[in-house]
Amino acid sequence: MQKNKSNLKTLIRAGRAIIPAQKAITGGTLVNVMSSEIYKADVAIYEDTIVAIGDVSDYISDDTEIIDATGEFLVPGMIDGHIHSECSKLSITSFAKGVVPCGTTSIISGLDEYISVSGLEGLKEIFSEIKASPLKVFWGAPYKTPYTFPKSTVAFNFTEEVHKTVQKWPECFGVWETVREAVQEEDEDTLGAIEQANLNRLPIFGCAPMARGNDLNGYLCSGVRLDHESYDHEEVVEKMRNGMHMLIRESSVTHFLKENIRAVTEVNPLLARRVSFCTDDVTATDILVKGHLDNLVRLAIAEGVEPMTAIQMATINSAEAYRIDHLVGSITPGKIADIVFVDGVETFNVEKVMTNGKLVAENGKLNYELKAPKRSSLLTSQLKCKKTTKEDFEYKVDIEKGKAKVLSMNVVGPFVRKRRDVELDVENYVVQPSIEKDVTMVSVLERFGRNGNKSLAFCSGWKLRCGAMASSAAPDDNNIVVLGTNASDMSIAVNHLIDNGGGQVVVCDGKILDFLPLPVGGIVSDLEPEEIAQREIKINKIAKELGCDLPEPLMYMFFLPITAIPDYAITDVGAVDCITLETFNPILELK
Repeated sequence: MQKNKSNLKTLIRAGRAIIPAQKAITGGTLVNVMSSEIYKADVAIYEDTIVAIGDVSDYISDDTEIIDATGEFLVPGMIDGHIHSECSKLSITSFAKGVVPCGTTSIISGLDEYISVSGLEGLKEIFSEIKASPLKVFWGAPYKTPYTFPKSTVAFNFTEEVHKTVQKWPECFGVWETVREAVQEEDEDTLGAIEQANLNRLPIFGCAPMARGNDLNGYLCSGVRLDHESYDHEEVVEKMRNGMHMLIRESSVTHFLKENIRAVTEVNPLLARRVSFCTDDVTATDILVKGHLDNLVRLAIAEGVEPMTAIQMATINSAEAYRIDHLVGSITPGKIADIVFVDGVETFNVEKVMTNGKLVAENGKLNYELKAPKRSSLLTSQLKCKKTTKEDFEYKVDIEKGKAKVLSMNVVGPFVRKRRDVELDVENYVVQPSIEKDVTMVSVLERFGRNGNKSLAFCSGWKLRCGAMASSAAPDDNNIVVLGTNASDMSIAVNHLIDNGGGQVVVCDGKILDFLPLPVGGIVSDLEPEEIAQREIKINKIAKELGCDLPEPLMYMFFLPITAIPDYAITDVGAVDCITLETFNPILELK
């Protein structure tokens, strides 16, 4: 991706047909997202770069490899505009195996979950892993870590001083996921990251769910360019009318495309050219069953978007929003040869995928063996926290027997938690969770060996009849989160993660019912996507057998520490009111 004098001379000569193309794709139908045209055209490629489109006969020699695309449509490699690939529980290598055969050749990511557990040195190892994969990652430096208000505990704190260094790295393409709360609170590190981005001429990527009116205006005055979170199409329209590029999110747990695409199909079709797609958080199961960005293209078409427009949303629109359209996003001379072969623009089934000028996938699979790198101690999992006892998960109060009125965080959806006041029994100075009232205990334990923090609060919505479940993968801090109907099972679940270096576990009546190991940083695995998908299905099935009726029980649970989600969260420093951005005591009254 870096050009120098030497290879520039070669590419210019290849573009002028002085040097023959190494590959030529012939017989296909080009989907030209720059001109909004679909027509017969061939493509000439030199090394990893497209050098000509249309009639490329001048570029072909006896040594040129001919790739027959008869009956196929050629579309640019697709770009996921905002994703935490770590939430899939797949390492970068495994994630590439899952999404590249679906036609996703680039993602925009902060790789922030890796940073939270391994710092900059671990991040450099991930950069090396990316270079060996067919998947491009355009990295945005996280505006800060931790993201939480008040500040929770992570292994590495991303500050203004860190930005002064990393924004000059060649891997850095902007500032990642700058949340409205941090801007609105005038957080010094956040403003410092934006200041450095202005000096380095880097774009600011945003995250502003439900930002409207004056709050939106203040946010935009910080220089944020785009946003990937809107809860309805009216919010999309307001943001776009105020100059933002918008990403429509369709994740495994937040299905916003059908509602948000109405901004284009019902309000103003001309908005479409500044709308693109992202998946944010996806499971391996969904990738294998539904696809990835190819699925979003099909969904948009089903909602009435023209095929060309939907394809632009998955390609050039994202490239332009992130200012990487000089590299990717279109099949035009000078761009990297990331090309997806599909059966038709309306059906949009991916048949073959080329990245960097090489055919790497066919019929839903990579066509070569891609191996994960050997992991250093930075990314091999060790949870640096002490073993627990059941007393760690008992909410103790100063009355021996009676009633406690508590604030329970009630999960309305994966990204909405509302207040629910519930009266619980107190026995032997301990507030008792209630299966009948759907109130479980929830705790977050710091796992990096920095302070030993433990929090304890109440939550509702899981409807567990017994047992507990825990995860060491829990964005954005990736401390251990555990919830359960009783303290004993919660302790067993946490201790199992500590003993086994991280993962996800379900326990009932003192027995481990299932364990999904996540040995890379305690957050991801190098297993094949198919195997992780099978393990996801199994562990969620067991959670549902315990009474949980949520579509993704473990995923809903590991979002609990995110303080940008209204109205409540829990981190290692305590239960958090996401409106006041302060911790609170969940005990409202004792009697």
